[in-house]
Amino acid sequence: MKAITLIPGTTNVSLQELPDPVITAADDIKLRTIQVGICGTDREEVNGGRAIAPHGKDVLVIGHELFGEVIEVGRAVRAVRPGDFAMFTVRRGCGNCRACIKNRSDMSFTGDYTERGIKGADGFQAEYVVDKEKYIVKIPAEIKDIGVLTEPMSVAAKAIDEALSIQAARLGDFENTENWFAGKKALIAGIGPIGLMAAFALRLRGVQVIGMDIVDQNTLRPSVLKSIGGIYSDGRKVDVLEHDDLYGQIDFVFEAAGIASLQIKLIDTLGINGIYVATGIPADERSMNVPVGSLMRELVLKNQVVLGSVNAGIQHYRMAVKYLEESKRRWPAAIQQIITERIPFTEFHRALHPQTTNEIKVVIEW
Repeated sequence: MKAITLIPGTTNVSLQELPDPVITAADDIKLRTIQVGICGTDREEVNGGRAIAPHGKDVLVIGHELFGEVIEVGRAVRAVRPGDFAMFTVRRGCGNCRACIKNRSDMSFTGDYTERGIKGADGFQAEYVVDKEKYIVKIPAEIKDIGVLTEPMSVAAKAIDEALSIQAARLGDFENTENWFAGKKALIAGIGPIGLMAAFALRLRGVQVIGMDIVDQNTLRPSVLKSIGGIYSDGRKVDVLEHDDLYGQIDFVFEAAGIASLQIKLIDTLGINGIYVATGIPADERSMNVPVGSLMRELVLKNQVVLGSVNAGIQHYRMAVKYLEESKRRWPAAIQQIITERIPFTEFHRALHPQTTNEIKVVIEW
């Protein structure tokens, strides 16, 4: 089979011929790859950034946002059958800590996990993929045109689910514990693919969404946000610290920009009893002058929560599928605009360029 491979730590990425993966266990599933999304992690990897090949190998098959079709299953598999659309989750647990043993490697205590296409395990940019049934996520045929968005939506789904669980536990005596988000205001910092996935999910939950970025109002990302009822705020014109003054109490901050200085400033926008979830990973280590005293005073006096969230458990992938199904029913044109370019695998280099203004999600077609 053909696969897109990288020598980690270099910019040497190429299309190679590799042996087809085969089913060897009763719980194995083989997928024919249809599409694989490209994200900032892929671009970081192929520019010499963080990437680790599987043990004993010097190349890594990249790609972690999979959508494919089941073509073969082991004799014990019950979750899917040939002809179903599906994907595999990304992270594989250490096998030693309580979280990983319970198939919650997204909450690994040891950090000794692997991630397909990123850390110690080959990814999905290949014609065929084999993995275990416990990592499979079935995707309904009704959303096969946007099924490749399941992985980025799972990141948003986890952050929202964790925030809801925490707020329900803290505020359940006097707030709506089934959907704390209903009627609340949320500020999304960074309306790239994950930020927009959060916007769709939050709008489905009845949230007033303000999305902040540094692109013009009439470009694609703000247009998609506004088409689902969101408000766009241009961060070049409105200082982040002004958002609570302009829009009132911000109950939820969803950070998806990965800029350290912005991440710190966002704490100041959070309202009383609010919760902030950071999902972006800053690339730089530059020092900053931070008003620690005033920030900590706000956190304490306003009963605020600041939370980091990365990766997703399999239940969040299933939530992501539900969000995508409902988004397509409610805003079919808007959700389909998220995929801005489909590129044949033979021209994969075109998909790995730096993000452009009107790009949201580029996918490689297999």
